[in-house]
Amino acid sequence: MAEEIFYATGKRKTAVARVWLKPGGGDISINRKPMNQYVNRESDRVLIMEPLVANGQTGKFDISVNVNGGGIHGQAAAIRHGISKALTNADPALRDPIKKAGFLTRDSRKKERKKYGQPGARARFQYSKR
Repeated sequence: MAEEIFYATGKRKTAVARVWLKPGGGDISINRKPMNQYVNRESDRVLIMEPLVANGQTGKFDISVNVNGGGIHGQAAAIRHGISKALTNADPALRDPIKKAGFLTRDSRKKERKKYGQPGARARFQYSKR
């Protein structure tokens, strides 16, 4: 019997993370690099590990991630979203605690587009009376 692989997609801003979970020793690779090599900031590493730590799943799955778009922090949040969704696919009993922690909610905030006739999204050119 082949071991089961769980797949999910996570998103944040313009970053999209494709996540594969398979039972294993806890190795995490992002774009074919170890997590510690790809993600430099400790706060982003903690962000990625949140769904695993909160549910006691640390070290139970090997995680392979393919992520593109956005910046490093947006990618880390997309990876967290993808891992959360993949965990719920792996064990439906984990859905309630993951949902209560807010990891399944896609953070839909994006950069507002620049409008014509102004220098930015909301900024206006300075009015000159004379």
